[in-house]
Amino acid sequence: MPAIIEPPPGPDEAQPPLWKRLGWFLGIALASTLATAVVAYALKALLV
Repeated sequence: MPAIIEPPPGPDEAQPPLWKRLGWFLGIALASTLATAVVAYALKALLV
């Protein structure tokens, strides 16, 4: 069975391009902000 989680890159391996790493960072940041807002508004709706 193939590994589900890949190990971190070794010191001699090249990193992905900066734009790709920043894209992942921004995508995760926006998704977590959206998820927090959804939970907050759902809790607010329950309290009102």
